[in-house]
Amino acid sequence: MEMINQKLEKILSKVQKPARYTGGEYNQVIKNKQDISVRVALCFPDTYEIGMSNLGIKILYGILNNIDDVWCERVFAPWTDMEDAMRENDIMLYALESFDEIRSFDIVAFSLGYELSYTNVLNMLNLAGIPLRSNDRGENGPIIIAGGSCCFNPNPMADFIDLFVIGEGEEVITELINAYKNTSDKTGFLINAATLTGVYVPSLYKENSPPVVKRVVNNLDEVYFPVNAIIPSTSIVHDRAVLELFRGCKRGCKFCQAGYTGSPVRARSPDTLVKQGMEIINNTGYDEIALLSLSTSDYKYLDNLCDSLLKWCEPRKVNLSLPSLRADNFSINLMERVQKVRKSGLTFAPEAGSQRLRNYINKNITEDELLSACRVAFSGGWNSVKLYFMLGLPTETDEDIIAIAELSHAVLHTWKENTNNRKRGVRITVSTSCFIPKPHTPFERTAQIPINEYLRRVELLKNSIHSKSITYNWHSPDQGYIEAALSGGDTRIADVIEAAWKLGSRMDSWSEHFSLDNWLKAFNECLLNPDDYTTRERTDDETLPWDLIRLAGVSNE
Repeated sequence: MEMINQKLEKILSKVQKPARYTGGEYNQVIKNKQDISVRVALCFPDTYEIGMSNLGIKILYGILNNIDDVWCERVFAPWTDMEDAMRENDIMLYALESFDEIRSFDIVAFSLGYELSYTNVLNMLNLAGIPLRSNDRGENGPIIIAGGSCCFNPNPMADFIDLFVIGEGEEVITELINAYKNTSDKTGFLINAATLTGVYVPSLYKENSPPVVKRVVNNLDEVYFPVNAIIPSTSIVHDRAVLELFRGCKRGCKFCQAGYTGSPVRARSPDTLVKQGMEIINNTGYDEIALLSLSTSDYKYLDNLCDSLLKWCEPRKVNLSLPSLRADNFSINLMERVQKVRKSGLTFAPEAGSQRLRNYINKNITEDELLSACRVAFSGGWNSVKLYFMLGLPTETDEDIIAIAELSHAVLHTWKENTNNRKRGVRITVSTSCFIPKPHTPFERTAQIPINEYLRRVELLKNSIHSKSITYNWHSPDQGYIEAALSGGDTRIADVIEAAWKLGSRMDSWSEHFSLDNWLKAFNECLLNPDDYTTRERTDDETLPWDLIRLAGVSNE
C-alpha cells in the first residue's frame, strides 16, 4: 500500500479529476484485514462520476460490508489519462478503500448496465493483471462475477465471466458469499453456486440444461436499502439522495427491456420510504431527494408520500424531484407538490410522434394528455420541457416522423395560449435516439434501421421543425449500431469485444472516445458481419442467444 501511494502521489497532479482515484470519502467502509475471510472488489466499468451515481453499487456495497468477515471495496474505470499514467508507472488496478491491487481479492464483481462498457471490463481486468478469459485463469486468482441488466443476455461476455447473477442481487449475493466460504476451490464453488436461483455459470451450462430463472426479491420493505451511502469526493452525475418506489412496470411498452426484466411489479410502502428518506438526508446532508422508478406517477400512494416527505423536507430546504413522470397522469396537485421547494426541469417521453405508432408500441399516451400536462406545467411557472422520442421504431413511416415536429409545435402553441408566459420565454427540447431491439421484449426479433436511414430520418425531422424555441438533439447512430450488435449477440461476439479492445476501444459510451472504425475492423477480423445482429430480422423459429434465460412472471408468448 505504501508503494502504490508513493506512485500515486507522483501521477495524480498530472491527471484530470484526481479525486476520482483517492478514496477517503465520508461513510466509506474500512475494516481490519485480520478479521476478513472474503474480500470483494465491486467494479463499475465506467468513471467514478457514473459509478457513484449507481443505486445498485450502493446496495451491494452496503449488504456485503454488513457481513462482519467480508470487506467490499469499490473500483472504477480510470479515465484514459489515468490509465496511461498507471501503465507507465506500473500501477495495477486497485481498490479505493485499501489501495490494494484487486488481483489479490477473492471475488471481483462487475456491474454490467450498458453494453458499450464491455471493453472497459476487459481493460480493467488487464490493468489488474488478471487474464481476460475464464479458461486462462484456471484455479488461480479471483473469481470474476457479473450482474446487471446486460446479463439478461450473458453470451457476449460469457468467455470472460465465471459466474453471472441474473436479476436482483440483494439476497443471492449473501448466498454466493456463503457458498464461497463453504468450498475450498474455485470449481467446487462454481458447482455449488450454479444450484442457486438466478445464477448462470457458463462453464457448467449444457445444451439440455434447464433455463436460468431470474432472481426476484419479493418484499422490498424487508431488504437492505443504502441510507448511509458514501458521500462522493467530487461532483457526480446524480449527486442526490434516491428513494426507489417500486420495481417493474405495469405499462408493457414493447420496446422497454427494463419493464419486462423488472417484472413483476413490487412496491415499497410509503412508511418505509418516508423513514428511508429522512435517514438518508440525516446521514448524508443532501438537499434533494429523487423518487426513482420506471414510472413514478404510477406509484399508488404518490400523493400521500409526497405530502409526508415535503412536511419534513420543506423546513430543511430539501427539494423533491420526480423523474420518470408520465404525461397521462401528471396533475396540478402533483405539480404543486414538486415545486414547493424549487422547480426542476420536466421531461416527458412520448417515444413516437403519431397516435398510431404510440398505440402500436404500447405507449398509449394521447396528444391531448401530453398537451394537458404541458398546459398544467406552463400555468404553474415552468418554461422548460424536454420531449424524448425514438426513430426507427417498427412500422415507422415518414408521416410518423413529421408528427414529432407537429407535436412539438403543438406544445409550443400550448405555451403561447397563456400570454403571461411570453414574458419569460420557453425552451422546448426534442431529443431522438435510434431504436435498439432488446432481448426479452416483444421487439426482440425486429431489425434496427441502418445508420444512413437513421440519419435521413434525423434530417427529415430537423427540416420539419420551424421554431427557434424548439431545440432538436439526436444521439449518435454509430454507438446505437454497436450497442444493438452487442445486445443481440451470441458467444462469438466475445472475440469481437476482445479484438476491439486490442484496437484501442475503451470508454465507448463516451462519444469522444467511441470509434466505429475500431468495431468494424474487429468484426471483420473475426469474420463476422454486425448487420447479422442489427439490421437483420430474426425469424420466429430462430433460437435466440438469450433463450437460456427465463424471466419471472413473463412468458415468451
